[in-house]
Amino acid sequence: MSVEVNNESGHELDEAEFAALARFALDSLHVHPSSELSILFVDTATMTDLHVQWMDEPGPTDVLSFPMDELRPGREGEETPPGTLGDIVLCPDVAVQQAKAAGHSTVEELLLLTTHGVLHLLGYDHAEPEEEKEMFALQRRLLLTFLAGR
Repeated sequence: MSVEVNNESGHELDEAEFAALARFALDSLHVHPSSELSILFVDTATMTDLHVQWMDEPGPTDVLSFPMDELRPGREGEETPPGTLGDIVLCPDVAVQQAKAAGHSTVEELLLLTTHGVLHLLGYDHAEPEEEKEMFALQRRLLLTFLAGR
């Protein structure tokens, strides 16, 4: 699994940890090991520009996902075809605020948001209550399993 992590945010982050989480999530969802994913951490101004450009919404957001090959999760013994999942863009400045409100660390918030972004790249959504329930349960299970194993 090729996971490229770039940090242009000005925050000090353990890039290897985010790559490991993404690999874990993709392996757990039976995504082909030759697939590619990019994770980018940006500052508030960059995220604001992306949020306006792509979502037509003002201000920064926490995470944006830009799917490429529209891959979907595989099943046990039946991986997805190889491809490029796309890009996840995260804003640590927004995550700092959300982490304080949630009562956990910024790193935990960014790991949650990374998992959230991976699921969006694989077609999960939370627009409808049933979709939200499924996506958030999977997000929680993946993140807790990853954290328990480190």
